[in-house]
Amino acid sequence: MKNTFKLIISILIPLIIGFLGSFFTASSVDSWYATINKPSFNPPGWIFAPVWTTLYILIGLSFYLVWMKNFGEERKKVIIVYSMQLLFNLLWSVLFFGLKSPLLGLIDIIILLSFIIANTIIFYKISKTAGYLLIPYLLWVSFASILNFSIFQLN
Repeated sequence: MKNTFKLIISILIPLIIGFLGSFFTASSVDSWYATINKPSFNPPGWIFAPVWTTLYILIGLSFYLVWMKNFGEERKKVIIVYSMQLLFNLLWSVLFFGLKSPLLGLIDIIILLSFIIANTIIFYKISKTAGYLLIPYLLWVSFASILNFSIFQLN
């Protein structure tokens, strides 16, 4: 029962972060975002919700695996890096969509990417599977960084 609780909490945390970010996204996606210039490789809007939901579940599963190993030898470092990547993940929606600023979004996503890389490495050292589960997140945010940069350049 204790492990089930940890699993649920682990998955809920990133899903809640995504849910909070969606408030900022929803407020601009059909208005401001629809009017700005986007590159030809911009994905269709319907793809973002299922991709992010899947990624948040993978992030949660990854955290759960690390939690089950008691966060390894550097508990504080693990929790700080994990929390920071979630914070910068949320902050991106606030900056890009909430403040309608591709520049601030770009600055944030570069920081986010560095935290995801650090998080992946730290988790991998504790649980190889946990590290592997973060690779789709790392790849998607890498793509999102290129997309964000392109939108910044075009606008």
